[in-house]
Amino acid sequence: MIGQMLEGRYRIDAPIARGGMSMVFRGTDTRLDRPVAIKVMDPKFAGDPQFLSRFEFEARAVAKLKHPSLVAVYDQGIDGEYPFLIMELVEGGTLRELLRERGPMPPHAVRAVAEPVLRAIGTAHDAGLVHRDIKPENVLISDAGEVKIADFGLVRAVAAANTTSASVILGTAAYLSPEQVTSGTADARSDVYSFGILIFELLTGRVPFTGDNSLSVAYQRVENDVPAPSQFIDGVPAEFDALVAEATSRDPAKRFADANQMAANLQSVAMSLQLPPYRVPAPRDSAEHLSEAFRPDPAAMNPVTPHREPVSPRPVAQPQHTRVVTAQRPRLDDPADPVHNPFVPAETHTRRTGLVWVGIVTALTLLVGIGGWWVGVGRYTAVPPIAGMDTERAVAVLEQAGFETVLRQKASDTIPVGGVVGTDPSAGSRVTKSSTIAVLISNGKPRVPEDIKPGDQISAVNAAIRDMGLQPIDSGEAASTAPKGSLARVEPAPGTVLPMGAQVKVYRSKGSQPVNVPDVRGKTTEEANQALTKAGLTVREVTVQYDKSIEGDKAIGTDPAVGTTLQSGDSVTLLVSNAVKVPNVMGQTVGNARAKLQQLGLRVEVKSLTDSDNSLVIGQVPGINTNVEAGTVVSLTALP
Repeated sequence: MIGQMLEGRYRIDAPIARGGMSMVFRGTDTRLDRPVAIKVMDPKFAGDPQFLSRFEFEARAVAKLKHPSLVAVYDQGIDGEYPFLIMELVEGGTLRELLRERGPMPPHAVRAVAEPVLRAIGTAHDAGLVHRDIKPENVLISDAGEVKIADFGLVRAVAAANTTSASVILGTAAYLSPEQVTSGTADARSDVYSFGILIFELLTGRVPFTGDNSLSVAYQRVENDVPAPSQFIDGVPAEFDALVAEATSRDPAKRFADANQMAANLQSVAMSLQLPPYRVPAPRDSAEHLSEAFRPDPAAMNPVTPHREPVSPRPVAQPQHTRVVTAQRPRLDDPADPVHNPFVPAETHTRRTGLVWVGIVTALTLLVGIGGWWVGVGRYTAVPPIAGMDTERAVAVLEQAGFETVLRQKASDTIPVGGVVGTDPSAGSRVTKSSTIAVLISNGKPRVPEDIKPGDQISAVNAAIRDMGLQPIDSGEAASTAPKGSLARVEPAPGTVLPMGAQVKVYRSKGSQPVNVPDVRGKTTEEANQALTKAGLTVREVTVQYDKSIEGDKAIGTDPAVGTTLQSGDSVTLLVSNAVKVPNVMGQTVGNARAKLQQLGLRVEVKSLTDSDNSLVIGQVPGINTNVEAGTVVSLTALP
């Protein structure tokens, strides 16, 4: 296929990699004159309508995703018997090639590889997409140190094909989750499992399970837990062992909910271990680098589409001309008619006719060229940068560039309220002229949306949280009076100010259920609130009262009392002690002791031979650490 053209636009230049279902080539988009990666699928899929439908659907879905660590999808199509995908060409190599060159990685290098890829997969998870085939071959490292993930959706497209045997395990056996092996189902947590295996391999240089064939490898993970990486290589921190263990739990419910949650955990581990920043090197002897060296000369290529068979030579016959009259014949005395005017030479007529045809061909070529330029390049223009401008100036710049504008709110840690954060699409994006560009106006620091409430649709809640610059995390179900499947609650509470990109836990309602009021006596106010919330109850109000057996700011109990049966979502009153603990003032001067006790709301009486604040306290009643009501008199005995 080297030198062939797909759909008359994409030239195949050199092979990069071959897989079981496809082959990847270095190529050129001749319309835009840019290098691309071309994935050509096995011809057996060309006649399968289910595959082609899913192939197109998945390509469209992935093309909508925007993340610097996602390999961009530019186009898809089918040329004869070859379904193909046009992608961003990452000039570098694969993680598999890097592992072969360098072996196991230290923790800081593992973090540098894993975190950006997890963030990219998290973007796909937010959009409802699952990768299903995470492995080192699909992680690409550019010569500039960028780490990217490729091949979203291809496994699901192949799974939809009629040509795919039901007995085939789709995905790479070494990285499949247990549920993919047993039932073939996959969700975001399946990608988390595969990524846990990937991190294990980065740390140890090997996969946790091996066997004689793919099935034996795949089924081992159904029966066995993934061992700790530290068992195979010294120096792996316990935090990484814990990360891998949670990611690869055989029970999907015990894993990280999605790649975003796993990335956040990895970031916390990196901070606690104070891992240094690291630029991931591209493999030196990669297949992509080799393909660069073997690119053929485009001028020597024959642009014949790959599915057309060469035509056998045939004898060339002299053409037989037929004169067709399509208009009124000229008069006999017409000087322009060479047939009837012997003074006009035949050569002049031929030359004149040739010039006319040259002119026509030139004009058509110019029109086609202009049309192609307009379709491919001319109708697109880059979105200008406007971040930091005031709104009026930003709108003027975009309108001057030929765009329509709308205003939209966006949270920002750095841009003051009312300032321009940027645009959507972002600055530098190439979009069609006259497109509508959203001007993003800062509404201040990110905060959990204040208008979300129990019963709201989860999709709308997630969208509102993202609009505030925060990351919604599906945290499972919780008891609530809200309809099943709708919002039960979020944590932190609505209105809480958070750093940009911080996570907000979103709990789905599992409907109202009978619950018993838990015992919160002796807990702090925060602990009591958490216990009641976990039980599916809400705190209607907090009432303070005195209880000599409970120190101040701790729970006395609830109203209704502990053990009462209520419905989830019902509210209770939390009773909190306002008792004051008498501090130890023995040995202090009377002046200092009086000030300390009065600051706690207690009254002071002093028994002393002299009326001096410099006297030393030698006795106090009530005694040390006694719980008393505010306003209680504390009697001090002092000398001299």
